[in-house]
Amino acid sequence: MSDSAPSRLGESLKGLADSGLATVQTRLELFAVELKEEKLRAGSFLFDTVLAALFIGFGFVFLLAFLTVLFWDSHRLLSLGLATTGLFAAGVWAATRAAARLRAGSRLFASSLAELAQDREALRPKE
Repeated sequence: MSDSAPSRLGESLKGLADSGLATVQTRLELFAVELKEEKLRAGSFLFDTVLAALFIGFGFVFLLAFLTVLFWDSHRLLSLGLATTGLFAAGVWAATRAAARLRAGSRLFASSLAELAQDREALRPKE
């Protein structure tokens, strides 16, 4: 009888350790998956942003060249001034949006942190 109590206690501790390690492994796998998703999202966002900026930039340049040539004889300085003002305004707008997104931060590991908080709450003693 004395041999069975320590062996049952040992098996119980092994089971508890195994369960704890399985939980840690699951959380680490979740961290890794979230990191991969964030890398893919950031790469996709960067590619789409650069591509959009390139096409929109070329579109604006050609539009402004067209308008300048159209008004060359009568209002060339006005058309160039309006084009310059419009481009500067668009640049300030884009910089403001980029700064706001940078201040907002990333949601990297948000799910993992929420799961860890739930785990801690489940392990707290009930009052």
